[in-house]
Amino acid sequence: MEWYTVLPPVVAILIVFWKKEVILALALAVLSSELLIAMTISKTNVVEAPLNTVERIVQVASDPGNTRLLMFSLMIGALLAFIRNSGGVTATVNMLVRAGVAKTKRQVGLLTVFTGTAVFIESNLSVLTSGILARGLFDKFNMSRARLAYIIDSTSAPICILILLNGWGAFLLGLLNTYDLGESSAAILWGTVPLNFYALVTLAIVFYTILRNKVHGPMQEAELECEKLEVKETLVPATKARFMLVPMLTMILGMVGFMLWTGNGDITAGSGGKSVLYATVLACTVAYLLFIVAKRFSHIEVVELAFKGMGELLPLVSIVLLSLTLGASLKELGTGIFVAGLVGEYLPIFLVVPMLFIAGAIISFTTGTSWGTFAILVPIGVPLIQTLGLPPSLVLAAIMGGGVFGDHCSPISDTTCISAIASGCDLLTHVRTQLPYALLGGGITIIGYTLVSLMVL
Repeated sequence: MEWYTVLPPVVAILIVFWKKEVILALALAVLSSELLIAMTISKTNVVEAPLNTVERIVQVASDPGNTRLLMFSLMIGALLAFIRNSGGVTATVNMLVRAGVAKTKRQVGLLTVFTGTAVFIESNLSVLTSGILARGLFDKFNMSRARLAYIIDSTSAPICILILLNGWGAFLLGLLNTYDLGESSAAILWGTVPLNFYALVTLAIVFYTILRNKVHGPMQEAELECEKLEVKETLVPATKARFMLVPMLTMILGMVGFMLWTGNGDITAGSGGKSVLYATVLACTVAYLLFIVAKRFSHIEVVELAFKGMGELLPLVSIVLLSLTLGASLKELGTGIFVAGLVGEYLPIFLVVPMLFIAGAIISFTTGTSWGTFAILVPIGVPLIQTLGLPPSLVLAAIMGGGVFGDHCSPISDTTCISAIASGCDLLTHVRTQLPYALLGGGITIIGYTLVSLMVL
């Protein structure tokens, strides 16, 4: 693979930070990728590249897994509109404050982390549950939505990749089961938990932010801007807390049930994509019935609210679609394989693990997918384990952490978009304010892997 395979993601990143326009950046990145594919792989007329771009979008949108993600994103818009306009948010906020579990900024932050941690089955569900629950509380205590987006984004993936009793663990087990490493894949995977330095450091920084009530860099600017605003989000007068809590509990319990159902009784074998969509549809249905029975809204009003909520999220759903399209195009172009090859065969042995972490971060950052990063780097990391005698859990932990690190930094990651959706924060504001925290965690992790490698290799 050649160096030019990294040009499309570079185009996307440069335009994002230059024009502050994500959709344009992604569209041009996909177009440039299709141009390169036409010139170097398919050897077709470059004039057809714009048409190939459209076809690539169609191809990605027609994939069942991607279609579920897009439908899920739209249905979340409807659910958010239901909860917001029902008065359930205000009622829930008041109830939590009266109960004494959300009387201070520190308690609100810890409640948000606890909620995201409890829903460790699927990262998007974790983000959405904690984000939706905490929005009103963050407004009440004059905390910025950027801080909320950071907390839920930096809690969900690290928790999911540390607990591993979910789709993340099942996916990685599937990748490892094809190799003979002298010990069980499950033992290797569980051995990554104390060695996944990025996930552990990221959670430590989140707790520091909450317990010390300290924010730094661009996040501090967002907080100061928030304090100047008298109104964050117009809240509907309080009605009944059940208008929020019942649909939310339905989504959480539905997710668990559908994971068991799609996995034939094994929650780790369940389909996260199917389950989160089914659970969200079920939650919307329950909210609809709740409103109709309580005569909170008429049928027409509920339908209008649903489409209004979906419409509000269309720009972000378009970003998700284009980021998925870019990932598919870059896969054919070979961007991930080229970046992985930068690890090289001639590195000093103590630098192999840190470089795998860095390679994972670059792949995830440029492609917007942590799972795709695992799929690319595990087949590269395992031969290094076998030939160089590297500790399997250490190598795998570096790959896993690198994938999450790059995903946290990337403006083209679907998880980043979902975090912005759940918190009601502007996408680029979320990226800009989270980046210093992610870079700090990544820097500490690289130093950690270097020191550990020097000690054990």
